[in-house]
Amino acid sequence: MIKLLLAFLTSFLISVILMPYIIKLLKKMSAGQTILGYVENHKEKNGTTTMGGVLFLTVPLFLSFMFLKFDKFWFVTILVSVFFGVLGFLDDFLKVKNKQNLGLKPYQKIVGQLGISVIFAMFVFFSQNAGNIFALFSTKSIDLKFFVIPLIILVLIACSNSVNLTDGLDGLAGNVSLFYLIFFTLISIVISTKLYNAGETGQILTQIESINTLNMLFIGSILAFLMFNTNKASIFMGDVGSLCLGGYIGASACVLGLELILPILGFCFVFSAISVIMQVIYFKLTKKRIFKMAPFHHHLQLSNLSEPKIVAIYSAVTSVLGVICLIFYLL
Repeated sequence: MIKLLLAFLTSFLISVILMPYIIKLLKKMSAGQTILGYVENHKEKNGTTTMGGVLFLTVPLFLSFMFLKFDKFWFVTILVSVFFGVLGFLDDFLKVKNKQNLGLKPYQKIVGQLGISVIFAMFVFFSQNAGNIFALFSTKSIDLKFFVIPLIILVLIACSNSVNLTDGLDGLAGNVSLFYLIFFTLISIVISTKLYNAGETGQILTQIESINTLNMLFIGSILAFLMFNTNKASIFMGDVGSLCLGGYIGASACVLGLELILPILGFCFVFSAISVIMQVIYFKLTKKRIFKMAPFHHHLQLSNLSEPKIVAIYSAVTSVLGVICLIFYLL
C-alpha cells in the first residue's frame, strides 16, 4: 500500500511540475486545437493548446521503471497505451499542421488500433497459455479458450474509441478516467486479497500488484493534468491523451482478466460510443435524431447544462457504479 501511495504522489508532483513547461512548449509549436462549429459555445475554445496528453505517454512510462521490477505483463500493458498514444499523436500532429480538425483518416486509425490490439491479444493468450477471465463480481475464472482473443481485440478498440468520444468537454474524459481507475484499483485489491486468503500464490497476484502500481501512476498524472484542464481549460489532452488512456484502461483490464467489469465501471465511456451509434443508425433509417447531438454529453450541453455540471454528473455516475461494483466484490 505504501508503494502505491508513493507511486501516486511521485507521479502527481512530477506531472504538476512538468505541465507548465509542456504547455509552454506546445504553444511555441503553435499546437492549437481547431474547433468545428458544431457546438456554438465551443467557438471560444478555438486555438486552445492541445496534445497535453503527452504527459500520460511519458510520466507513467518512465516512473514504472522506478517503482516496478521488470515483468513482461505490466511492460506490455503500458506499451499498448504508448502505441495507442503515438497513434493519437500522429492524428493531433496532422490536425495542428493542417490547421483543421481532420487528422488521420478513419481507416488509418482503425487499422492502427486493430494491429496493436491483435498483437496484444495474441500475447495475452499465449503468454498465459489460457483464455481465462474472471467471472463478474467473482474470483472464479471462466475459460474462453481461443475466443478470448477476439474479446481482447474488441475491448481495446472499444475502450480507445469510447474514451476518445468522451473527450468533448473540459475535464470530462480526465475525470471519468480518474474515477474509473480509482475504483478499478480498489476492486483489484479486493480480488487479490480474496485470492491470497484462498491460498493463491501464482502469477496473477504479481500482475495485480504491478497493474495497481501503474494505475496509481496514471491517477497521479491525470489528477495533475486536470488542474490545467478543468473549465475553462488552458490545455486539451488531444487524441494523444484520450487514445493513450483508452488503450491503458482496456489493456490493464485484459491482462488481469477483468474484461467483464469494463462495461459497468466504464459505463459513461460505453454510453458515449453507444449514443453515437444510436444517433447514426436512427438518422439513416428515419432522417430524424434521437439526441440533439451525439455523443450524449453534447446533447446535455445543448439542453443548457453547463460543462462543469455535466462533468460532475458523469463523475458521480462513475463513482456510484464503482461503489456498487465494489460492494458486490466484497460480498
